Parts: sequence; C-alpha cells; structure tokens
Amino acid sequence: MDHFNYKNGRLHAEDVDLAEIAAAVGTPCYVYSTATLTRHFQLFDDALSGMDHLVCFAMKSLSNLAILKLLGDLGAGMDVVSGGEYARARAAGIPGDRIVFSGVGKTREEMAEALQGGIRQFNVESEPELRALSEVADRLGATAPIALRVNPDVDARTHEKIATGRKTDKFGVPLERARDIYALAASLPGIEVIGIDVHIGSQLTSLDPFEQAYTKVAELTHQLREDGHDIRRLDLGGGLGIPYTRGNEAPPLPAEYGALVQRTVGDLGCEIEIEPGRLIAGNAGILMTKLLYVKEESDRRWLIVDGAMNDLIRPAMYGAHHDIVPLNEPAAGVEQQEADIVGPVCESGDTFARSRPMPPLAEGDLLAFRSAGAYAAVMASEYNSRPLVPEVLVRGDQFAVIRARPTIDEMLGRDRLPGWL
Repeated sequence: MDHFNYKNGRLHAEDVDLAEIAAAVGTPCYVYSTATLTRHFQLFDDALSGMDHLVCFAMKSLSNLAILKLLGDLGAGMDVVSGGEYARARAAGIPGDRIVFSGVGKTREEMAEALQGGIRQFNVESEPELRALSEVADRLGATAPIALRVNPDVDARTHEKIATGRKTDKFGVPLERARDIYALAASLPGIEVIGIDVHIGSQLTSLDPFEQAYTKVAELTHQLREDGHDIRRLDLGGGLGIPYTRGNEAPPLPAEYGALVQRTVGDLGCEIEIEPGRLIAGNAGILMTKLLYVKEESDRRWLIVDGAMNDLIRPAMYGAHHDIVPLNEPAAGVEQQEADIVGPVCESGDTFARSRPMPPLAEGDLLAFRSAGAYAAVMASEYNSRPLVPEVLVRGDQFAVIRARPTIDEMLGRDRLPGWL
C-alpha cells in the first residue's frame, strides 16, 4: 500500500527515519515517498496496457513542482483546473500536449493562456463556456480541441461533497442534451470536437458506478459518430478510492478498473485518458506532527498536537478518517486508551479524531497521520496566522525539502498598509 513502515521500532519513509526529518525540518510537515508515487502511477499505466492511453495526474490532489516533475518524467500527463495549475504543470516541464484543462469556471484569460502555451484538450462543461472558448480561439487564430463533459446522472455513492455525476451536481451537461451541444460545437469557429469527457466523483469504492457511466459514454460515442463527429478520445476521469484505514477491505485495484475500461469502451477504437489523483498520491504521503500536551479532565482525554485544521482540513471538512500512529512502534499487545486528537486552532472543528484508541504517549512524542498525500497540503492555509506546512520528498535513504516553511516575517511581508495608515 505504501512505503511508510516500522524498522527497528521506528517509523520510516522508505529508508529514512522520520524522526530525522522532524529534527531537520520541524513539525508539522508533510513527507512523500517517491517509491509509492512511482508504484501507484505504474499500476494505472500497466492497467491500461494494450490500449492507446494517457494517465493524467489530477494535480488538484497534490501540486508541488517536484511531484509533478517526478510523475511527468514517468510519462504522466496532467489534469489541471485553473490557470495557476496550468502554469505549475508547464513549470514542471510537462508539455502542452499532455495537459488537459478541466473545471466549470475557466476564464477567458485562462483559455487564452492555454491556447498560446499549448494544450491537449479542453474539457468543456457548459454551452456558455463553449461559446466563450470559441470567441477566444477565433480571436487568437487558434483551434481549441474539446471534449464535452457529459453528466450521466450516476450516483457514485461517495461523500456528498465529492460526488460530481448526478443531475443535481454543477458539473457537465445532461446526457440528453449532449448531441445538440456537440452539433453547436461543430458549427462554431475555432473549435475542434475530438472526444467525450465524464467524471462522476472521487473516492469510489465500487466499480459499479463507473460501469454505469462508461456504458452510457459508449452509447453516446456511437450516436455522435452517426451524427458525423470524429470521436477519437474518451476522457474517463478519475475517482478510484484508497483505503484510509489499514486492515479494512480495500477498494478495487487499478488492474480491475483497467479491465472494466477494456470491457465497456475498449472496442471503440478511442484513445483513453484517465485522471487519477487520490490513488496515486493519497497513500504516498503522511503528515508528521508533535504531541504538545496530554489534557485529562473527568472521563475525557485530549491529545493536543502542533498540527491543525489549517494544515490538514480533511477531517474538519469531510469528516475524513486518517490512521494516526506514533513514530516509536508500540509494543505488541500494549494497552490502548481512547483519546480525542486535536489541534491548537481556536475552533472545536479542529479535531482530527474522537475517541480514537491510542497507545501510551507523552509530550514531545511524534505522530504520523497516514494517507495524507492527496487533498491535504494543497488545501492548507495560514488560518490563525500559522505558516504553511513544509513538504519533504524521500527517495531511498535521501530526503529533500521541496517546499520550505515560510517565516513569520515572510508572511507579514505580503501585507501592505494603505497610505492613510
């Protein structure tokens, strides 16, 4: 599952003792494993072997330049959802013909930036966006390759906030309107229809919703070809889930997902794009934090750590579970005691776990929040004027800081006082 394991009683990232990183960088900090990132990308690439395909990393899940460069060197494309992400992908050396631009709110400025810098395709989400893209492309004398994102009205059976394929969600166009909008696209200047896009949600733990969606996409492909469109690429999105709790039943494997893709759309002669993020990055990272205080009142016990909701917002935002383990391996059979694990931010929502069984711990002990590689550092903020968390990348017995912790002076230096003050 990952490369964070105990060796001689100490939790390691590959061959690096995490305590060594904590001493050098401080806590809280994120640590990523090169071996895990590489393995998980290759699992997807191998799953689609035999089909013309491109695995585009959903960089909204983790967008550090070093991670993007690592995956790009392995052959990954990038799925971006903003002009800033597009700029990051290009800065990491990803060529434009491996960048897919998704998202419901692309601005004309972002469209122009991508058209001028190079783009594989735009995944168009609405008729107004399609018209705006046509205007921008025509003005620049460019051609915008597009796939229309269709909403198949499939319930992904995932968290309410990360489901994207139902009629009530903001994403895509209704399947029943797709043929009309494709006809419009074919009539507009500066637009080249090349494919179909679909994405139904994140952290899916069953293949059934994918099968429902992809079966509808296959049917639409035949219809659009009958209408005269050259549908040669299918963007099937991402969304395959990861196990956030060790020992629980694991979600489907990439190989099983690949077999599903082959079974549902493999006979269409289309190039296949997929956009995994969480499954590549999720279990490739941990958040390391230090226990500040053990607070006990009546029948309640709190472990107060130096990490907070501004560093890892997933528990507060989604009610997400992360396994939390000490860096010093507990003795076998040691008695555990329930505790609430909380951060220092002045909100009750700054709670990572409630009534979590934990081994004996003392002030100064280091803890690791597992499965914190995706939708973690990218969602961090400076709430409570807390500096952004540094990021560290490990390869074998080496580690490097790939984003430094800003100083308080650097944070303050971004503010500007108006002249009247």
